[in-house]
Amino acid sequence: MEWTTLWDWFLARGIRILIILAIGIIFWFVLKRILRPIVRRFIVRTRGESARGVTKRADTLVGILTGIGRVGISVIVLLLILSELDVDIGPVLAGFGIAGIAVGFGAQYLIRDLIAGIFIIMENQYRVGDVARIADIPGLVEDITLRKTVLRDLDGIVHHVPNGEIRVASNYTRHFSRVNLDFSVAYGTDLDHAISVMNRVGQELAEDENWKSIIVTPPKVLRVNNLGDSGIDIKMLGDVKPSEQWGVMGELRLRMKKAFDSEGIEIPWPHTKVYFGNAPAEPVI
Repeated sequence: MEWTTLWDWFLARGIRILIILAIGIIFWFVLKRILRPIVRRFIVRTRGESARGVTKRADTLVGILTGIGRVGISVIVLLLILSELDVDIGPVLAGFGIAGIAVGFGAQYLIRDLIAGIFIIMENQYRVGDVARIADIPGLVEDITLRKTVLRDLDGIVHHVPNGEIRVASNYTRHFSRVNLDFSVAYGTDLDHAISVMNRVGQELAEDENWKSIIVTPPKVLRVNNLGDSGIDIKMLGDVKPSEQWGVMGELRLRMKKAFDSEGIEIPWPHTKVYFGNAPAEPVI
């Protein structure tokens, strides 16, 4: 009798529950399949944004919308299953509403995080894969949700930053990145000669087969930037593709040191002159 009752229940309710679960799973896989093409189709490419930047933005939006879709499908499937089990979902929904109001009074920070996350995504402040300084923490953006941003710094430490705590977000890799370096030369250096050598090194680097694909404008001297205690600082600037500035600056330093050595240009180091004054004059007899 028990098996008969169980079988009757399965035929009456169980099959419909399985169908609901199957439809939910199908919707989930369809959503994952069509979401990326839809986002790529309707995403607006801002002025100066590269194809790589568009891909980063699309990946970020897809990740967030996928999370929202997963939660939405799960809630709908759960409510439909409860309805099949003769559970009155009206009081359940009312209970969720009351609980939501109660939680809302104590969830001001959560609401602030969610609103801040919406503006971060809408304004495209940074994307997954960007290098940024967020809440005074520099690192690679590994994940963005409506509630938080996940950063990994150079030490491999993962930082979870609530979006509501972000006052200033500095993106190092938006559209393009910049080489910004000061090279010091000794005070006895012929500055015209040093500037000529520096511009030549920057141009050679930009024409090198291994580097020209990532350099947008060759690094060149901008100005004499500072008369320091030990030497004269000369500033160089150049534009490169996003995230490539650190590799280019490292190679530029290496080549500049070799060029200065071969051209006899001295790179100064801190030193101090000690003045003892004049020796006292001998008395006249």
